[in-house]
Amino acid sequence: MTAVAALPVVRTVPDLRGRVAAWRTEGLRVALVPTMGALHEGHLSLVRQARREADRVVATIFVNPRQFGPSEDFSRYPRREAEDAGLLAGAGTDLLFAPAVEAMYPPGFATTVSVAGVSAGLCGAARPGHFDGVATVVAKLLLQALPDVALFGEKDYQQLKVIERMVRDLDIPVAVRGVPTVREPDGLALSSRNAYLTPDERAVAPALHRVLAGIADALAAGRGSAATLTARGKAELEAAGFAKVDYLEVRDAETLVAVETAERPVRVLAAAWLGRARLIDNVPVPSR
Repeated sequence: MTAVAALPVVRTVPDLRGRVAAWRTEGLRVALVPTMGALHEGHLSLVRQARREADRVVATIFVNPRQFGPSEDFSRYPRREAEDAGLLAGAGTDLLFAPAVEAMYPPGFATTVSVAGVSAGLCGAARPGHFDGVATVVAKLLLQALPDVALFGEKDYQQLKVIERMVRDLDIPVAVRGVPTVREPDGLALSSRNAYLTPDERAVAPALHRVLAGIADALAAGRGSAATLTARGKAELEAAGFAKVDYLEVRDAETLVAVETAERPVRVLAAAWLGRARLIDNVPVPSR
């Protein structure tokens, strides 16, 4: 087995910009992969896609306090930088940016980026203020690194749409790419929070994807309205053992406006609780 060289790590914005500037003088194209760490194959798929689109790949690890609510899991969110750095190096990352909270939000920090429209409803309703925290930190990361392209997973579909809208509205010169969700063989979307599942809960968890896929297929075939299908889907999730369904909805794939039929590209999105784990997932409705 070939040894993987240690991944260079920078922790300040000047150091990050210095590395990127040096690549720019060589005429190299740069990709950015923002993460909160606790990496899995889904994150590594972003890095591999980034390698196909750029000459150099910067990954970030920053558990962003501004996107967690007061009763959420910020303090217990998995943190394992050394292990994550090894995974990133093996996937082809060239540089890790892992700033402290004080580097991202120094004393006196007073700016919040808020994106209306696509942030409404879904996780925006279930987690008030969450997308303000996401938009703020992603705007900072994009402006700190100024990459040519930045890659985000489609599992966090509403987040992807918020970031796309923010980049367009603020004229940030970066191409945003969504990368398809990576799943376990039984359909469960990979997530850092899957680590919270007990063995019994893990056995139940794939029901979320099965329900979403069933709704998507029914909509594509014209077998029922979104309201009817999602009501049935919620009952199925509760019967399977999910304690609470935050939402199960059908939305326009671009605007995230609620729709009843699949006359244009739409997405079925859900968030539901199994024990301590809040699982989110989404699937596209196949074209007719």
